Amino acid sequence: MLLLNDVNDPAQVIERALTPRGEIQLQKRGEYYEIISNGTFLMATYNGESERLLVQSALNKANSVNRVLIGGLGVGFSLQTALRDPRVEQVTVVEIEQKVIEWNKSFLSSCHGHSLSDPRSRLIHADLISWISETEETFDLICLDIDNGPDWTVFDKNASLYHDSGLLTLKKRLRPGGCLTFWSATPSPEFAETLKRYFEDHHVEIYEVPQQHGDPDYIFLVQT
Repeated sequence: MLLLNDVNDPAQVIERALTPRGEIQLQKRGEYYEIISNGTFLMATYNGESERLLVQSALNKANSVNRVLIGGLGVGFSLQTALRDPRVEQVTVVEIEQKVIEWNKSFLSSCHGHSLSDPRSRLIHADLISWISETEETFDLICLDIDNGPDWTVFDKNASLYHDSGLLTLKKRLRPGGCLTFWSATPSPEFAETLKRYFEDHHVEIYEVPQQHGDPDYIFLVQT
């Protein structure tokens, strides 16, 4: 249950670190954690509905769910959701920030049920865009929570994920009958149209996830 008093509490900074992409910060409000990148809010442990739906929507649709790829570890909610499905044999998580990995193994571990300790979890410290262009692996589900979505990227390089080269690469890594999902902070009708050029119209779905504070989050889903 989300406690409004906790969310309105002043933030207590747990740790700050400099990375090649700038400053990243873990902070706490009441019992909840937040991750901030270069002063921009990225994610928190009090609003994980859309992070869970990112994976659950794909689990509900895909023909098979043996192998799952998650882009972006976040606060671990997407990984936890995948591992709760007994059909899933392996979940590969690609995370660029070493500090996010460390925080998920320490401060955030109990928030996602110690999911990184599950033997089906496979954690890769890498830039997803580079990694996915080099790997030959294929997946039943590819679930991406990279930056803030197609309309608002904190890091310019991430924009390629939502355009021609990125979508073509993702399509190659997706098995027949598989599902590809994207998290977004905006409804992005332009991105929906882009997806329809790569995947047949009837395979594109958009989910709106209301938030107690602020605008809704959105999940885009396509199926091969």
